[in-house]
Amino acid sequence: MSVARLGSAIGLVFVLGVVTGCGGGGSDLGDLSGAVTYDGKPVEDGAISFIPVDGKSPTAGGTIKDGKYTATKVPVGATKVSITAVKVIGKKKAYDTPDSPEIPITEPLVPAKYNQTTELRYDVKGGVQTKDFQLAK
Repeated sequence: MSVARLGSAIGLVFVLGVVTGCGGGGSDLGDLSGAVTYDGKPVEDGAISFIPVDGKSPTAGGTIKDGKYTATKVPVGATKVSITAVKVIGKKKAYDTPDSPEIPITEPLVPAKYNQTTELRYDVKGGVQTKDFQLAK
């Protein structure tokens, strides 16, 4: 996954979070925060999404920064949780010119079982709650 794709994913999560905040009563929404680790280490940068299992409510989420996330106005109920993150494995020139800036070369940090084919589930309740995610290798 490239940095551009991660940025797009994070942007999508942000937009979905904003859209989620445009309606509904407070008791039908949860505000979540917590820690995200992979193989015992904090996930430095990434995105987390709470996808309602019923398919009727909007997806909500937020960004992961320094191993911590916050997701506001998440619809209550059973959700699938998708966590994406990449790691930098090198650098390359952005252009084929001598003075080209370098851009990072990335690869997925967490496997598909935590995002595209997520096995993670969480039952969101109304109000403020803490939920940590410890992802195994």
